[in-house]
Parts: sequence; C-alpha cells; structure tokens
Amino acid sequence: MNMKSAVVLMSGVCLTVSAAPPEVYTKLWRDEKLNAHIERNIEQYRKGDVAITVVDAAGQPVSGAKISVQQTGHEFLFGCNAFVLGQLQPAEAGQRYEAAFTKLFNFATVPFYWEGTEPEQNELRYMEKGSRDIWRRPPPERFLPWAAKNNITLKGHPLLWHAYNPKWLPKDADALRALYQKRFKEITSRFGDKLGVVDIVNESLVCPKTYPLYTPDHDYVRWAFQEAVPQFAAGTITMINEVTSYNFKPYESNPYVAQIRKLLEQGAQVRGIGLQYHFFRRKALDAYLASAQSDPHKLLDLYEKFSEFKLPLYITEITIASAGEGGAELQAEVVRDHYRLWFAAPNMAGITWWNLGDGTAVKGENEAMGGLLDADFNPKPAYAALDQLINRDWTTQATLTTDAQGRAQLRGFHGTYRVTLEQGGKTKQQTLPLKKAGGNTWTLTL
Repeated sequence: MNMKSAVVLMSGVCLTVSAAPPEVYTKLWRDEKLNAHIERNIEQYRKGDVAITVVDAAGQPVSGAKISVQQTGHEFLFGCNAFVLGQLQPAEAGQRYEAAFTKLFNFATVPFYWEGTEPEQNELRYMEKGSRDIWRRPPPERFLPWAAKNNITLKGHPLLWHAYNPKWLPKDADALRALYQKRFKEITSRFGDKLGVVDIVNESLVCPKTYPLYTPDHDYVRWAFQEAVPQFAAGTITMINEVTSYNFKPYESNPYVAQIRKLLEQGAQVRGIGLQYHFFRRKALDAYLASAQSDPHKLLDLYEKFSEFKLPLYITEITIASAGEGGAELQAEVVRDHYRLWFAAPNMAGITWWNLGDGTAVKGENEAMGGLLDADFNPKPAYAALDQLINRDWTTQATLTTDAQGRAQLRGFHGTYRVTLEQGGKTKQQTLPLKKAGGNTWTLTL
C-alpha cells in the first residue's frame, strides 16, 4: 500500500496520512494482545460501580424511575502547562487558547521557576499587582481565578531545580540553602493551600556537578522534601520529577526507582512520581519510533511495576513533534497510542501535555511544532484525537430504570456526574461523584 495516501481511522477521527510510523512501531502498537491488555486495564482501573437507590419522601423505593446520567468531569487529571495564560495577542488568540484548554483539560501546570518569581533579588513576582510581564512566566496568582472558574487543579512547577534560576544566586551551598528556605516560605504562605500538586524537585538525576547543592548521593533532594513538604496543606501531592530517559530503563535497574525507594526509606514525603516524555525534534521522534525504546509492552511493564510504591504516577511533560512531512497526522497517531497506554497504567493519576500551541515553547523547542494547536491556536489532528478519547471514549453517559426495589446499577469512569431523575411528571437533578476509592452509593429522593 502507498502510505502517502493511506487513511487511518482513529476513534472516529479520519486522518489522511502522508507519512506513517515505521513498520516496527506499527507492529508493536497494533498487537492484539497488547490492546486487549490496555482495554482490560482501562476497564479495571479507570471505572467503578455505583449502587443507586431511588426512594420517595417517605423513604419507600420507587420503581420504574428513569435516571439519566451524564459525566461532567474526570477524577483523572488530564493536563497541560498554561504558561502563556493572559499573554497572547490579539485577544481572539487568547480566547481560542483558553477555550481549547478548558475543553480538554482539568489540570494546569503553573510556572514557579525561580528566574520568573524573583528575576532580580527581592523583586518578587508571585502576585498579579505590581509584577512586570515576562513571556511564559505569568505571576502565579493569575491562575487562581481562572482555575476556580473552570474547575482546574493547579500544579506548581518546580520549587527546586538546578536550571532556570536567576543569575544573582550565590555559589555557596549554605547561602543557597538559606535562600531556598526563604523561597519555600514565600511560596507556601501564598499558595500552600491552592496547589493540588507541586514538583518539589525536578530532574535531580541529571543535575550537573557545578550546581552548588550537588553531591554524588543527591542528598539535596531529601533535604528539599524535608524543608518544603510540611509547609503545604495536608493532601497536597508533593512530587519528584525526572527526564524522559527513565521511561526506558528496566524497573529492576532503573536509577529513578532506586532513588525513590531510598527517599521513602529516609522518610521523605514523596507523594507522587513524575516522568517526562519529550521529543523536541522530528528527527528525535522518528528515531524513537524506529527504536526498541518505543516497545509498548516494556513501557506498560515499567508503569505497572511502579505500583510497588503505592503512589500516584504522572506523565508530567509531553512533546511529540508535528514538524515535517505528514507530521500533524503522525503526531495524532502517536499521541492516541501513548495516551491509551498511559491511561491504562494502574497507578497513573495524570497526563500532562507541555505546550498547547505551536510557538509557545521555550526558545529552541518551537521548531518541533509540538503543540496540539497550530500557531493560530486552531486544533490539529492530535487535539481532535484527544478530544475523542477524553470527551467521548472515556466519558460515561447512560439511561437507567429502577427495578421493583427502586434500585439501579451504573458502571462508569471515575469523576463527577449530572444525574437527572424523572418519574410521574417529577424531575430532580443533582451532581454526584463516582470515586476511584470505591464505596460509591447514590440514594436519590424523588
């Protein structure tokens, strides 16, 4: 078959393909046993059962009542960074960006890079008022009303990293630790109860020896968790995050696994585990797709084994290039494949795309055209593929009727539901949760 004119049907999205992934990739990712495994896992780990009982005002069961159920939100965190919120011109571009964001995502990464929160010593840019605007570094306060309006969970990224720091920081380790303690207090005093998730330490396993806090055992990671975590609200997911390469190292010999195990043994309050997934060039993406690293069986095996820690797992930063011949269609196919696999991993709790629109990446990465939207903030095929998965394939709607005992049973994806009850001309509507934790019972009074 001539792959330059092939057509791929992906969950209802018809894509005319001018370039296809390598045969080795296609063979692995279209394997029937793999896809059966993925679907079984999605059914087991992403859905739950609800026991529904409908009663009248006297508490007596109501038979024959019609129950219409529509999922309105996901418990699973589908996210993206929102680094250019309020920065796009003209205004219509910003509106398209926000509309596209909120249609797909309930999770937003907020920039807390030190270079942006304090570019000059004592020039604090946490709050909107009085802060100069810096591209991709809006003051964190900007995100609060937007998140509240759109039911978006916020993630702070990152508290401590060896990169993207202001030039004025000292080279002395003790002096730098004291400034980090000050920074932790500044952030937690303002946002400690407003961030559902936060990266405490980023990319420590690739930390250069020139970083003042570096030691061969990376003990600064334990120190950062010890200092910062107690200052956040109870229940905040305090995370460690690491670069893409650790997705491809066998679990038993994976240095990231060993680091997490040691941190937990030391009492560090690591409450979430993050892995990035960046391919910043089309050449890098093509090489990955043709390599043994793209074996989905090995990827899923790694993610499933992370369940050892009984901690939520996150894919925290994703760039899949769309540059080059057939790039947009290839991006969509790769995105759909990987999101299905990630969604199937037992302890996976969130998946975060990195830059929503082309042209909004950090300098040097825009050539990848790694957005789900083009440079005018219009949807690309990969956006349509995710819309199909998140808002259709993985969203539950159902119509039920109660039996003689006023009971009905629902199986659906974890999240929030709008439930409409009708019987004998009476109608009642309410919002109810279907939680992964289980114990889901809805008693509805008509």
